[in-house]
Amino acid sequence: MRRSQLAINSISTQDVDLEIRLHDYRRAGFEKVEFSLSQIKNKMALGFSLEQIKKMLRQSGLTCIGGFESTISCFDESRQRMFHNQQIIQNANMVAELGGSILVVGTDGPSKKISDPLKQMSEVVAEVAHKVEDTGVTICIEFNWSPFVKSLRTAAEIARGSEMSNVGVLFDTAHYYCTPTKFDQLSIENVSLIKHVHINDMKDIPAEFCDHNRDRVLPGQGCLDLSSILNRLELHGYCGHFSIEMFSQRLWDLPTEDAAKEMYESLLPFCL
Repeated sequence: MRRSQLAINSISTQDVDLEIRLHDYRRAGFEKVEFSLSQIKNKMALGFSLEQIKKMLRQSGLTCIGGFESTISCFDESRQRMFHNQQIIQNANMVAELGGSILVVGTDGPSKKISDPLKQMSEVVAEVAHKVEDTGVTICIEFNWSPFVKSLRTAAEIARGSEMSNVGVLFDTAHYYCTPTKFDQLSIENVSLIKHVHINDMKDIPAEFCDHNRDRVLPGQGCLDLSSILNRLELHGYCGHFSIEMFSQRLWDLPTEDAAKEMYESLLPFCL
């Protein structure tokens, strides 16, 4: 992992004005940001345009790498699914306009047993991905942001089944710890589908008792062998970003720059 690959997920710090947030991230050391897109939409609801937000990014010295907000609907009725997934398409366009190339999404699950749910999910994801292909944005399926998709293997199967080059997987080290995902699933075939990484550490609690959000700690302060995980990802060709994503009340209570600085400095020991 190199410093140039580091990013901060904007959900990780307290809710402050977007312009302040951006400048504080840059002062903390980050050069790249992954947005909770609801924060962008909240700023736009106050009368700011995307052009003005892009100007804020330039003035802060930050680059947007992508964002996240909602889940892809694979099992709703056709009309409802279409309406819901239109938001994914709009979000992909927003990410592209901000200069990013990654849209992280969750997935729903079937309300009743069906014969081949993964095939249906692959088909729906492919349909959405086709509609955003010209944006240059890759849709990244986040395993464990779903009532159904609970492992890297399953997310990779959906991405592979879509047969779309702009569909991949979001790999989150917290979800790696808390789900059936095992180290041997970090195969060259699966890693080739990982297009984005969320990095964090986990409290030393048995995985089945962990809260995959609340029990995150800063890299190096938990029980994960992050060095081995990062080495395996890079061995198999991963060269994308590593975005720190925390859900820590302690960090949310800190001034934004202080929290971001703690996060940035926690990543440096893992960098070449």
